[in-house]
Amino acid sequence: MVDRYIALTDFASRKFTEADLPREKLTVKPNFVDPDPGERQGLGDYVLYVGRLSREKGLSTLLSAWQKLQSAGPLRIVGDGPMRERLQAEAAQRGASNVTFVGRLQSGEVMKAIKGARFLVFPSECYENCPTTILEAFACGVPVIASRLGAMLELVDDGRTGLHFHPGDAVDLVEKVSWAWSHPEECRFMGHEARAEYESKYTAEKNYTMLMQIYESLLRGSANN
Repeated sequence: MVDRYIALTDFASRKFTEADLPREKLTVKPNFVDPDPGERQGLGDYVLYVGRLSREKGLSTLLSAWQKLQSAGPLRIVGDGPMRERLQAEAAQRGASNVTFVGRLQSGEVMKAIKGARFLVFPSECYENCPTTILEAFACGVPVIASRLGAMLELVDDGRTGLHFHPGDAVDLVEKVSWAWSHPEECRFMGHEARAEYESKYTAEKNYTMLMQIYESLLRGSANN
């Protein structure tokens, strides 16, 4: 009885097809960010994580990487969740004095935190769907270092809007973070490209157009039947 299913990414669409949803009934329309926060000015002087503090988000890998990092900037962790106390204890045990747990912030404060970051790290070890945090970073002109997994592989264009690392691999994450921190001009370029990606795909206006095209195609199909 369903005429059209909307998936948030090509990755999700493929997964739904593998689960026997009819391919011809699937359309991809991503999330979007509104209002537009505007592109940040400057380069940022810390690294940022924003999200739920839970096992599948890859935060133990992130803390393990920061224990090894000597040349990158401080890490700020924004968010809350069931693993917060455990992660704070783990950071203390690792001697990661350059890691700060900020806690939960309101939307405007999150955008401000994103704009102050050199780049955002998204180390999730689950597939994800279409994480708004990545799109918010793009909207602010901030590149993203993300797991090479699921939707993150699709959303972040490696070398253009950010970098990929192997999920769960702290050594690879150290390498990517160290490179990004020590190449500020390349980070600036990726930030501009991230903003361009937002403008081309993830604004409210673009999303409205895509949604109306879906409705109109269904209406045309009904009229022809």
